Amino acid sequence: MKSMLALPLLAALALPTLAAESAAPPKPDLAKGQAISTQVCGACHTADGSRGAPANPIIAGQHADYLVKQLVEFKAGKRANPIMSGMVAALSEADMKNVAAFYASKDAKPGFAKNKDLVLLGEKIYRGGIMAKQVPACAGCHSPTGAGIPAQYPRVAGQHADYTELQLNAFRAGTRANSAQMSTIAAKLSDKEIKAVADYMAGLR
Repeated sequence: MKSMLALPLLAALALPTLAAESAAPPKPDLAKGQAISTQVCGACHTADGSRGAPANPIIAGQHADYLVKQLVEFKAGKRANPIMSGMVAALSEADMKNVAAFYASKDAKPGFAKNKDLVLLGEKIYRGGIMAKQVPACAGCHSPTGAGIPAQYPRVAGQHADYTELQLNAFRAGTRANSAQMSTIAAKLSDKEIKAVADYMAGLR
């Protein structure tokens, strides 16, 4: 009799667990992400998000959570870019997660620093910051290898120097305003310092 009474109690205790499992978000669909890449993104970012035009970011191997955040902010107007705003306008949240997961699953190809005259300055800023200007080391958030921290800070290793320079200048000018932290840091950097650290990041691996 006692065991029969215990059955409803056990079932009730199991309900929260079952509900939690059923509420788990679905895993991203890489096939759907690839389809979106082909139809929407590939013209600018290439089929696998690798080394396309220097003005466009390399997104192969970029953290999926970071990519989703940027897509959401393009759609909401928090990050201003007329081309990207138009591209994401028709994408749902699921679409964004699928295409972000697709690009994140790709291996980023290595890049190279090109400016030999600035490489030492770039390395100094990236690894040690600029104490006199209260500029923190880039490595503190983006890691010593440039791998970044998932869901927090993007991968910067191998990124096009032209693109990184463009973004740092946009943060400094206030035309990109979706990271208060980066706006504060970029505001303290000179043109030469931006160019140096952007080029150094391109060679990280």
